[in-house]
Amino acid sequence: MSKRISFDTTLELRDTCLCLHVQQAARALARRFDEALRPVGLTNRQFSLLMALNRPAPPSIAPVAELLAMDRTTLTAALKPLERDGLVQVKPDPSDRRSRLLELTDAGHAVLGRAMPIWRKTHAAVESGVSDIDVDDLRKGLRSLI
Repeated sequence: MSKRISFDTTLELRDTCLCLHVQQAARALARRFDEALRPVGLTNRQFSLLMALNRPAPPSIAPVAELLAMDRTTLTAALKPLERDGLVQVKPDPSDRRSRLLELTDAGHAVLGRAMPIWRKTHAAVESGVSDIDVDDLRKGLRSLI
């Protein structure tokens, strides 16, 4: 028979667990950016993915997955609707036919152009709402967890 964990332990986790607090903050931020980006037909995840592809040369899947902290399978699944909507093109790498390159289409660049002012405005509002801490320190602290 298992021993039950006390409710005080639940409260301890609620009040101290960094993972829980980061997850809560991430979900709240995601909802805020999802709502803001809705008029251009993107979620915050799709926006981040499109921005990760906005490079001088089309990247392969591995560096994009690494940047977004996703596994390759999850990234491939996330690309499908963007490819279907004509925002991204996935094509064979001419130097290695087994590898795929990810490229923004003209439509992908256009939707990013419409999304950037929305992102900037929303991001500025989020940063100005964080008054108790230095946001650069917050970014640095979060990066240290990766």
